[in-house]
Amino acid sequence: MKVVGFIGPSGTGKSHRAAWVARERGIDFIIDDGLLIRGNEVLAGVSAKKESTKVGSIKRAMFLHEDHARDVKKTIDRYKPEAILILGTSDGMVESIAKKLGLPEVSEKVYIHDVADEFEIKQALSTRREQGKHVIPVPTFEIKKDFSGYFLDPLQIFRRKGKGNYQIIGEKSVVRPTFSYLGKYTISDYTIYQIVEHIVSNIEGVSRISRFRAENNPDGIRIEIDLILVYGYVIKPLLQEVQQKVKKEVERLTDLNIKALDVTAKSLVVETRPSSE
Repeated sequence: MKVVGFIGPSGTGKSHRAAWVARERGIDFIIDDGLLIRGNEVLAGVSAKKESTKVGSIKRAMFLHEDHARDVKKTIDRYKPEAILILGTSDGMVESIAKKLGLPEVSEKVYIHDVADEFEIKQALSTRREQGKHVIPVPTFEIKKDFSGYFLDPLQIFRRKGKGNYQIIGEKSVVRPTFSYLGKYTISDYTIYQIVEHIVSNIEGVSRISRFRAENNPDGIRIEIDLILVYGYVIKPLLQEVQQKVKKEVERLTDLNIKALDVTAKSLVVETRPSSE
């Protein structure tokens, strides 16, 4: 099976051009925003646009829910496509989706700048920013049962057939997800630090955090923690315990996807025991 990635920042018009990019390469199957699509039909998956928050939408698009990924994998196994086009905002995102769905490595990458000029990209970004419009490359009736938000208008895609003649080759749904008009919310790095500090302070064998760094990316958050450990504890299992507990609690409290969690034993401290005298 050939896997092709179609890559570009959010809001630059990937979904609008997905059918054309796929057709040019003889690809019938598209993975976009949590959906497995063939032609104008949704075969499996749940639209990321149904999520009520931006974070939830990203996790859905990345197939981080096991039951969601399992459903799409089973459908792919049933249809056995010769090729699949995966849409994503970065190289890492399309590679991660391919891995999550058990697909071969991405063998070709098409970037939005390869198929759209600067004016078209700026126009798409302006529409997303000012009107909150998102495109899903299937007809409206295919996604109504899964969508959270409201529908703006259908968008028919035409192909030129001679002078003055056009043929409809597909229909897309223009939607506005709930999260695009509820306003923004932000979870600061310091809030994440406070959560981590609370967890770490309750783990026996850890003295304190000496350095903390959180970096937010489209595919998830990356956390780096340097620790001062108490002398006498076995270091490797202690660091593994920190990783497991921090990941579980941060994801539970913030709904953020932790992409990487690096924990370093920076130094040791010898705790003096009180005299028995």
